[in-house]
Amino acid sequence: MASSGVLKLASLMLVCMVVSAPMAAKAAVTCGDVVNHLMPCVSYVSNGGPLPDACCNGVKGLYGEAQTSADRQNVCKCIKSAVNGIPYSDFNLGLASGLPDKCGLHLPYKISPSTDCNKVQ
Repeated sequence: MASSGVLKLASLMLVCMVVSAPMAAKAAVTCGDVVNHLMPCVSYVSNGGPLPDACCNGVKGLYGEAQTSADRQNVCKCIKSAVNGIPYSDFNLGLASGLPDKCGLHLPYKISPSTDCNKVQ
């Protein structure tokens, strides 16, 4: 009898994990999401010039999706990973770090290669 109860409980837990897994996976912001949202910003960050509306739409969309600290830390890590190994100048860094303000967002952390993503809240 006890083993039947344990089996039912284990089965119920397995069903709950299977059903909730897609929801949990959907809630997390992936590196693919980060790239898709920020791709319209590449030309601006590389060359300057007018800021495309699509860039701010992407920045705002990404900001809206990154609702948890874990999501925001993952966004930070994805950006740092994407930039790692790509040569950039202070000019490019300045344009990138200024994107949130130019798009009307105020982040509680600095966009910089020196940012500790694990401390992003």
